[in-house]
Amino acid sequence: MASSFKKVIMLYNPTSGNGLFKSNLDRIIEKYEMAGKVVVPIRSYGPISIDDFLASLDKDTYQDEYSQILAAGGDGTLNYCVNAMVKNDIDLPITILPAGTANDFAYYFNIPSEIDAMVDIGLGEHYTYADLGVVNGKYFINVAAIGQVVDVSQKTDPTMKNTLGVLAYYLKALTEFPNLKPIPVKLTTPEKVYQEDMYFMVVMNGKSAGGLKMVSPESEINDGKLDVMLFREIPALEMPAFFMKVLQGTHIKSKYVLHFKTDKLLLESDHELPTDVDGEHGVMLPMDFSVIHNRLRISTKE
Repeated sequence: MASSFKKVIMLYNPTSGNGLFKSNLDRIIEKYEMAGKVVVPIRSYGPISIDDFLASLDKDTYQDEYSQILAAGGDGTLNYCVNAMVKNDIDLPITILPAGTANDFAYYFNIPSEIDAMVDIGLGEHYTYADLGVVNGKYFINVAAIGQVVDVSQKTDPTMKNTLGVLAYYLKALTEFPNLKPIPVKLTTPEKVYQEDMYFMVVMNGKSAGGLKMVSPESEINDGKLDVMLFREIPALEMPAFFMKVLQGTHIKSKYVLHFKTDKLLLESDHELPTDVDGEHGVMLPMDFSVIHNRLRISTKE
């Protein structure tokens, strides 16, 4: 006889953030079991990958057996989960349990930081749809960043990240600014071609990046567009005032920023540049961007 219990896939990163999730793992499983759901945990760096697990599911019946995927970790963990879902053509709601340092994608949906409140969202039946960014055949949920300071998260000491949180990113970024040089790039969209000298740039699906809540204040997660934010050369004396504008979300009107929305973008340069996708090492230039409209279902408060 078939079980009456629906299963829940839980992908979790035991090393994310300050360990809040790991210490509450049993509590989360208990709450789901009390609601009649059986949790199937998969460690993000364990012997069984989420990719392999999703590939093993029967594509005709998996939705009868599983009700959702819990993604517990930071944006990198969520990116890993979503790429495996799309690759294996899995369509299940995603419940975000933000346990990383910045949790930028979760910020867009106002996911709370308290464990019981997170789980209550997952046990509810409220969803919203979200777009998915694509770059060179890889998928991203929140941001792709390009330039000399955008790999800050990769260079930041993990212990420092866990102790200081997003402040660690800011402190590391400050050490990079004296070495910045403007780099010529070409941006091609269906609407226009841009030739720019840039310090760095971000291609946003969400609003927040690196814990800065208003990097892309006009982004909409389900408008079928990506928000492109290119930062031009900024005089050193104007840097502090400009940084304040970034904190307030008013920088998009600055002459030092090129901002536009598009559903397709080709980024080219004669220079090699570091790239970062959802906080992890990115792809090499040239970068070919597109967007999949409303590909994800995200659990929300209401």
